[in-house]
Amino acid sequence: MTDFKDDGQKEQKRSFKEQIFAELEKANQIRKAKEEALFQKELEEKESDRRMARLYADYKRQDFLKDQSAKKDVKASDVAGIAPIFEETADSKANLVNDMTGLRDSLITEDGSERESSPLKETIRKTKGNETVQGNSLGRTANRRQQADHMAKKISTILIGSIVIAILVIGLAGTAYVYTALSPVDKSSKEFVQVEIPSGSGNKLIGQILQKKGLIKNSAVFNFYTKFKNFTNFQSGYYNLQKNMSLEEIAKALQEGGTAEPTKPSLGKILIPEGYTIKQIAKAVEVNNKGKDKKAKTPFTSKAFLDLIKDEQFIQDMVKKYPKLLAGIPTKETAIYRLEGYLFPATYKYYKETTMKSLVEDMLATTDAALAPYYARIASSGKTVNEVLTLASLVEKEGATDEDRRQIASVFYNRINKGMALQSNIAILYAMGKLGEKTTLAEDAAIDTTINSPYNVYTNTGLMPGPVDSPGLSAIEATINPASTDYLYFVANVRTGEVYYAKTFEEHSANVEKYVNSQIQ
Repeated sequence: MTDFKDDGQKEQKRSFKEQIFAELEKANQIRKAKEEALFQKELEEKESDRRMARLYADYKRQDFLKDQSAKKDVKASDVAGIAPIFEETADSKANLVNDMTGLRDSLITEDGSERESSPLKETIRKTKGNETVQGNSLGRTANRRQQADHMAKKISTILIGSIVIAILVIGLAGTAYVYTALSPVDKSSKEFVQVEIPSGSGNKLIGQILQKKGLIKNSAVFNFYTKFKNFTNFQSGYYNLQKNMSLEEIAKALQEGGTAEPTKPSLGKILIPEGYTIKQIAKAVEVNNKGKDKKAKTPFTSKAFLDLIKDEQFIQDMVKKYPKLLAGIPTKETAIYRLEGYLFPATYKYYKETTMKSLVEDMLATTDAALAPYYARIASSGKTVNEVLTLASLVEKEGATDEDRRQIASVFYNRINKGMALQSNIAILYAMGKLGEKTTLAEDAAIDTTINSPYNVYTNTGLMPGPVDSPGLSAIEATINPASTDYLYFVANVRTGEVYYAKTFEEHSANVEKYVNSQIQ
């Protein structure tokens, strides 16, 4: 580091700098007071401005070096490189003093007042203005950058939101389209459309046929839906379908099978399950099972059905029409319903012209057709059709499988051959008017086997006057062709339904205790 020679030189240097600071402070104060007035003298003082600008630039350089040395912990070697700046010659000091004097003269008039304009003031104003402009420029740049970022985020948000909304709209539109395609073409339509499904047609071709006929809205949706729901085994033939049917209803109808020839369309279907009694059938004829609406009604009533079933003139007319089937029906004195068991369990279609008489006659005709192959065999066995149907009505309720039905039929035949009572609770429940109703195990165990009725097969040997329900073909065949056994007793496990057979009463009593009595709560 270069040392200054004496304290006088240091003092002279300090006074010189203080003079500069004082002059600048004064100039700054004057600038603040008269800044607006100085703008008007710019053209007249260009030369002075250039000189003062050089002076101000020299000052700023020295001030910058001073600030840098003050901020740093400078080493001696570093200051040595900077010190020559401060070692000014007498001439340079004199020149600087003269410049500052000129600066003061340019700012102050002879009477001590501030000049309206001066090069230094203008230089200071311009410099400050430049700094302000630069600051404002940086501020505007930062602001523009913030605005750009904000706009980018806003655009991204709008874009992502638009994409999400588009996906949702497309998804909802697709869902709505598929839902619409699954719905009926016209819910209020009662029109029937006849369709022929060729043999070997696949789901795709069937869908195209249905769409062409106006029964569905989209064949592709039908093809996808039937495969997704695993609808298979569609049958060929002629179908009478409606525009108010859904895809599921149409698919189920196609599984049931069509007709070999075109047929007239039906208004509905009546379902008669196996084992139904006349009383249950009377309720069933009121329900239209064609659609999915379980509350849909037919034009028929239970009262009209029961009135017809008890009509003797109608019964006589049917006996004449179906002599092989009805020749041996029970008398009205012994039977609760003479036609009980003769109405075949099946699904029956009805049409606009269908009447109650034609409906019941259709049920009798179906039974006659089902028994036609067995009439000769029944006659050769020495039995009557009424006896076969009567025993078959018990077999229908007592057995759950084809094999059990054949075994149970053999038990009943063995008991009849031995002169034993059949002892079936089914007949007692029918006599009490409770067959077909839901009963508890305790109620079944406590059944009154002493009831005074021709249907009491506990107190009476042999068969009842007639059937107690409508047996299905499986029960009829089991009765016509029973198994060959020595069993005299059977009982079913009330929990599993498995049937246990016995040849002796002791063995049977043990089975009853184990599989029935022990289960009663």
